[in-house]
Amino acid sequence: MKRMHSKWKQSAMVALAVTGLWGSGVGQALSAEQYLGLPSYRVGAYAAGGSGVFGGWIDYMQMINERDGGVNGVKLVWEECETEYNNARGVECYERFKAKGNTFFSPLSTGITYSVLDRVAQDKIPLVTIGYGRSDAADGRVFPWVFPLVTHYWSQASAMINFIGKEKLGSMDQLKGKKIVLLYHDSAYGKEPHEVLKRLSQKWGFELELIPVAHPGNEQQSQWLQIRQIRPDFVILWGWGVMNPTALSTAKRTGFPIDKIIGVWWAGAEEDVIPAGSASTGYIAAGFNAVGDQYPVIQDIKKYVYAKGKGNLDPKRVGSVYYNRGVVHGIIYVEAVRLAQEHFNKKGQPVTGEEIRWALEHLNFTPERLKQLGADGFLPVMQTSCMDHEGAGVVKFQQWDGSKWKMISDWIVPDRVLVRQLVEESAAKYAQEKGITPRDCSKEG
Repeated sequence: MKRMHSKWKQSAMVALAVTGLWGSGVGQALSAEQYLGLPSYRVGAYAAGGSGVFGGWIDYMQMINERDGGVNGVKLVWEECETEYNNARGVECYERFKAKGNTFFSPLSTGITYSVLDRVAQDKIPLVTIGYGRSDAADGRVFPWVFPLVTHYWSQASAMINFIGKEKLGSMDQLKGKKIVLLYHDSAYGKEPHEVLKRLSQKWGFELELIPVAHPGNEQQSQWLQIRQIRPDFVILWGWGVMNPTALSTAKRTGFPIDKIIGVWWAGAEEDVIPAGSASTGYIAAGFNAVGDQYPVIQDIKKYVYAKGKGNLDPKRVGSVYYNRGVVHGIIYVEAVRLAQEHFNKKGQPVTGEEIRWALEHLNFTPERLKQLGADGFLPVMQTSCMDHEGAGVVKFQQWDGSKWKMISDWIVPDRVLVRQLVEESAAKYAQEKGITPRDCSKEG
């Protein structure tokens, strides 16, 4: 629906320019639209995650249009480009959107993120990677155009170890001598936590084993036989798509305790556990957003979107983990547009990529603001800055009881000192390799 709308808009702009009407009242009305290109994936091995997140994101924007008339009168318009979670296709979508004036790019793929990383500063398009992507981009001095918002992979990996130590074993000292396996998707995404886990193993004295699983991950018998030989105390499942239910089913067949598996937040949705049936009962996963439809923001989506027959997905998916994560994306995007309008005195007008970049660096989701958005408890309190493009860094843990997810922890804080040290070391190395002079944040307005 929005894809057709965007094409119509382009044709109308050309017609108005030819007839000399551009700049008239009609032209100004058409210009009061904020365009967004969505590099989604709704087919292939990772379709459950892609459709859920992008569907929730679209529904939130539709709700803003229906309930509020847009952002200060500026209607949100969007179009999707199917990437199939493929890096080359993701770059094609990026270039297509750029040609149409895109001001915000969020591919929901670490591989695509790396593929466009060096382009965004030149193109002045913020690259937003909420809960994924390159973790050292949290250092905004080196990566002014990249935002691994809410919490990134290194914070999550550290929070996982803190959860195992404090919540499962009783204290961090009990980690000494324990064996932990990282079963990971053999891709840039799966390799993200390696270094931080290695450092944490040295700090706390646990043994770390790294076991890769080839894309897409629907055959893992040899990996779980290896795990049975290692006899680890815990397995961290860093999976995606079909790899996740396959891991749980195979773990049960080999006799590994399901409640000793701790999943990454891309392995912690209904679509990851339901296909595995009873094998998933007791499984624990990380998360940075809440599950359920009881939140006012989700109720408004039901009222203003689904009640009008304008929903993007099967209504049964509303309130699910991936769906709600898409709503988080929508909340952040719309808040950035709103903040940019206010700061640059452009209420009622679309904003540019440069203006949105400024807003993303000045987000402030206080408890009061989250309540106003109907998202109190839905996502964590978060504040970004020139130095910090992550904003929160905290993680919650949930457990599957066979029919639903149950929260079993409060927000778990990572080892901030160790994680930030790794972020700055890695960012400095990248800056040296690329000839980048880091910004002086004390001079930023």
